[in-house]
Amino acid sequence: MKEYIQVVTTLDDEDKARSLAREVVKARVVACAQVLGPISSIYWWQGELEETGEYMVVMKTVKGCYPRLEKLIKERHSYTVPEILAFPVVVGNEEYLEWLEEETEEGAGG
Repeated sequence: MKEYIQVVTTLDDEDKARSLAREVVKARVVACAQVLGPISSIYWWQGELEETGEYMVVMKTVKGCYPRLEKLIKERHSYTVPEILAFPVVVGNEEYLEWLEEETEEGAGG
């Protein structure tokens, strides 16, 4: 049985977030990418407390696509250390998961 994951990253600009979402879907490393925001992020960076507006990209894929997805995000990301976190999908609508698999590189013959 395939393992499914949801991957998130954040970017500082809505156009960049939408562009990344389009690129990873076109590359078939994810079946779906959603852009949410703006969101407020508060974090430590280089010894300073930062507070910025960001856009979150939530991506749905199969675990086998993760290495290529991570590589694409890092190549296109403007942050020195981009947030890239993957969460396992424990259970989900069977038809949706089948669709997700069919639309990624593993199911689309990529």
